[in-house]
Amino acid sequence: QVQLVESGGGLVQPGGSLRLSCAVSGTIFSTWPMGWSRQAPGKQREWVATITSDGTNYADSVKGRFTISRDNAKNTVYLQMNSLKPEDTAAYYCNVQTPVKAYWGQGIQVTVSS
Repeated sequence: QVQLVESGGGLVQPGGSLRLSCAVSGTIFSTWPMGWSRQAPGKQREWVATITSDGTNYADSVKGRFTISRDNAKNTVYLQMNSLKPEDTAAYYCNVQTPVKAYWGQGIQVTVSS
């Protein structure tokens, strides 16, 4: 069974930075895509970033501000978020895409406010 646990969220002022971590337990392979999505109150969940063996991809809304990375030895994926804006406020979810199904974490809140 694959389980994902996010950490690193919280309250930050506009223009600030946060780094989210997602620790994955269970057997996963470095070739499996991992990513982050987010969901703001009253809105649908939206894709943020993905990392695969071929590289990284980002939503236009975060490109140039967010960086996704992974440490395969630690089974952990990260999301470095810089120049945060109030519109980045949301619950952030990490996921791993296996050949059979996608697994999701429980989510962690990020609030950008002065």
